[in-house]
Amino acid sequence: MADDDKRESDLSKKGKVFIIGAGPGDPGLITLRGAECIGQADVIVYDYLANEEFLRRARKDARLIYVGKKGGDHTLPQGEINRILVDEALEGLTVARLKGGDPFIFGRGGEEAEVLHEAGIPFEVVPGVTSAIAVPAFAGIPLTHRGYTSTVAFVTGHEDPAKGKSDIDWAALAGIGTLVFLMGVRNLATIARNLVEGGKAPETPAALIRWGTTPGQQTLTGTLADIAAKAKKQGFKPPSILVVGEVVALRPKLDWFESRPLFGRGIVVTRPEEQAGEFVRLLAAEGAQAIVFPTIRIAPPASWDALDRALGNLGSYHWLVFTSANGVKHFFARLRDRGGDIRDLKGIRVCTIGPATAAAVEGLGIRVDLVPGEYISEGVVRAFESVDLAGRRVLLPRAAEARDVIPEGLAKRGASVDVVTAYRTVRSERRKEDLQALLDAGSVDVVTFTSPSTVVNFKKIMGDDPLPERVRIACIGPVTAAAAKKQGFAVDIYQETFTIPGMVEALVNYFAAKRKGPLPGIR
Repeated sequence: MADDDKRESDLSKKGKVFIIGAGPGDPGLITLRGAECIGQADVIVYDYLANEEFLRRARKDARLIYVGKKGGDHTLPQGEINRILVDEALEGLTVARLKGGDPFIFGRGGEEAEVLHEAGIPFEVVPGVTSAIAVPAFAGIPLTHRGYTSTVAFVTGHEDPAKGKSDIDWAALAGIGTLVFLMGVRNLATIARNLVEGGKAPETPAALIRWGTTPGQQTLTGTLADIAAKAKKQGFKPPSILVVGEVVALRPKLDWFESRPLFGRGIVVTRPEEQAGEFVRLLAAEGAQAIVFPTIRIAPPASWDALDRALGNLGSYHWLVFTSANGVKHFFARLRDRGGDIRDLKGIRVCTIGPATAAAVEGLGIRVDLVPGEYISEGVVRAFESVDLAGRRVLLPRAAEARDVIPEGLAKRGASVDVVTAYRTVRSERRKEDLQALLDAGSVDVVTFTSPSTVVNFKKIMGDDPLPERVRIACIGPVTAAAAKKQGFAVDIYQETFTIPGMVEALVNYFAAKRKGPLPGIR
């Protein structure tokens, strides 16, 4: 084989490395290209500062390798990280190197790219939103502002310790309007002193921002003269950035992120993980830290026999009643598995317990004929008061364990009701230890329940130990609230609209009424 052919053959066997900037922390700030590359990767090598929410974008068969660095403690030294990138790519794999912020802004991405170049491995750099820009914006601090400054500089707060002498010109920096220091918490006093000695006024405003762009963001303001002492008193730790300049004085007017109604509140979501998305998004929009702790998971019924018999005789029914989106999902999945489709529902009218369940049905191209004004079983029964059910057959696919309010209520009105199991709710695999550390740290403000089964299984997981006194209980609907009280929980938050948006609104209203000062944490 000729040398050129051999080189071409060797190159074809090599994989590719994407060096991806994951942004400052908020998972919504990754670029579209970055998200696309994560989804393509065979292997994901990720840092401490790369939000693990990004890993949900990975293929199920992707291999995950954690190489994070935290506060100077390195899981792996940089040389070993470089070796991993090279070795995985030489196996012909596509590698996503996921780095916090931007890989070329104090991120050692350039060093990793050099190593890949030397090894002859193709790579692509996917820029990320750097914390140097995003974090001040989330703290209400514009880096430039007309009437304040037109200049800004980005500086490392932690120079390479191998360097014999600093190459930072402190006198030159003192003449720049806004300064942003990354990784500078441990050297904060030295940074402040050097700037003052370089000519920066001691009274220059300064802000220290920790965990920027996340619900755990903390902002401490002061001046060059006192910011180090304040940080020490408050126990400020990495990862934090320092902003120095007159623009810091704009924060009281421009603080949009930390002023959201649920900012800093830890809200536990106990519904199944695959159904938590809407709840998590709505909580995040109000500033909360959603803690996904599913207490149940959805499983197929122990036997399909009853549902199969109903599906085999579907044309005999006049009404189909769904009491959950889970019922919709599993009913139609089984219908398709048996070779049927929505055409088999011709002539059958549909009732759903609420708008979310109705949306699940309508998403399949099926019209919903009846939705009660109250989104509970009793509301379904009342909704049928204007419907002649005498001699009518009703099919009710639902969870294995549920109240009999609907079948008993409709039977009293003359209907023949067939109740079939479409799915089961079973206890999740989550352990008490998964949540206990957050409870002990005071990071949980509210535990939410969206069904009686979430309550019962939460109690089974957590045992008889009481929740911390500061933790509040929020329930959706009277049935769930009753289940919570039966398990010994005092229900603090409850809403009239028995929906997920209604629960979020109730949480906002509750804390608005309670808030008489700054939220817990450093403001």
